[in-house]
Amino acid sequence: MAAIVDAPGDHPFAGDPVFDLHVGGKLEVRSRVALTSRDDLSLAYTPGVARVCEAIAADPSLTRHYTWVPHTVAVVTDGTAVLGLGDIGPAAAMPVMEGKAVLFKQFGGVDAVPICLASTDVEEIIETVVRLAPSFGGINLEDISAPRCFEIEERLKGLLDIPVFHDDQHGTAVVALAALTNALHLTGRRPEDTRVVVSGAGAAGVAVARILRGAGVDDIAVVDRQGVLNSRRTDLTPVKRALATDTADRHDRHGSLADVMVGADVYLGVSGGTVPEEVVASMADDAIIFGLANPTPEVPVDIAHRHARIVATGRSDYPNQINNVLAFPGIFRGAFDVHATAITEGMKLAAAHALAGLVGDDLADDHIVPSPFDPRVGPSVAAAVAAAARADGVAGPG
Repeated sequence: MAAIVDAPGDHPFAGDPVFDLHVGGKLEVRSRVALTSRDDLSLAYTPGVARVCEAIAADPSLTRHYTWVPHTVAVVTDGTAVLGLGDIGPAAAMPVMEGKAVLFKQFGGVDAVPICLASTDVEEIIETVVRLAPSFGGINLEDISAPRCFEIEERLKGLLDIPVFHDDQHGTAVVALAALTNALHLTGRRPEDTRVVVSGAGAAGVAVARILRGAGVDDIAVVDRQGVLNSRRTDLTPVKRALATDTADRHDRHGSLADVMVGADVYLGVSGGTVPEEVVASMADDAIIFGLANPTPEVPVDIAHRHARIVATGRSDYPNQINNVLAFPGIFRGAFDVHATAITEGMKLAAAHALAGLVGDDLADDHIVPSPFDPRVGPSVAAAVAAAARADGVAGPG
């Protein structure tokens, strides 16, 4: 039987190509087995299925071989930080979660199920995900606002023996590091000698700063609405205080965004808002600007090009798009391929290095990351992540 959906043209926004594409949703469930006879039915369902259930009950590890669990990820949100739209709730978040599931399948061969929760309570979200976890091989947290997202991810990582990954944090960080690695190469810089300003101390900003530290960048100033995160401030959350110690405190960076932009080599925006042109102009020669707010970058592209050598955005209509789809499908594919119990910092760094390396001889100021449609992306990231999982000791038995 075909799915029942609105007929073409029979919906409130008929004629709008965006809404037309979303009619009936973007997902469906299809069977991988044929059911054309009584024998087929007896194998796929009763009585044959009972034998498989009994075998798994006796040895739960057989789930890996006889269910879809090990290659299926739950895409979980509470709808509080969706795209640039903010807190729009779980119902309105569903089109994004469906889209995420489509990307998982298209670019990583990973099955995904969107789950939008009618709760913003940390304890309720954690309990719900833990109770759902036996149905999935991994958990992709999505569009959950900071600072709750940090606690939810950390606690779930401690409670579950499957990969837990908050893509707004780590997917952004992986692709940003890949792009920055190539941008530093083009401008003749070394990570340890590079001054970076990260604008935004939410989920993405914290993760970006952390992965840059892991990659050898020592001089980082993270800025929120009140200025640079440093230990002189008395208004910091525990997450921001820990980040201040590891970033601006190391070089006594303090003050406003304008203060730390003077002479900075890199601006990496994950905050929204607009940076005044005179502040952008104060950066070092051959500056690097990543304005990742969507749809409006923190530094307008024309202004960025006036004062920087390399410019990247989160948009698909400009070169150098920093797009999470380059990372998360391959990361989960690699983790699933080796039955990983977690996604480690080493696996994230490996994914970033794999992405950076794919650009190869085509590296140029307007080409610092591969295209999402490059067929090498998913397999290359997956292979690098799988190897790192083995090296980090989180790969399961073969």
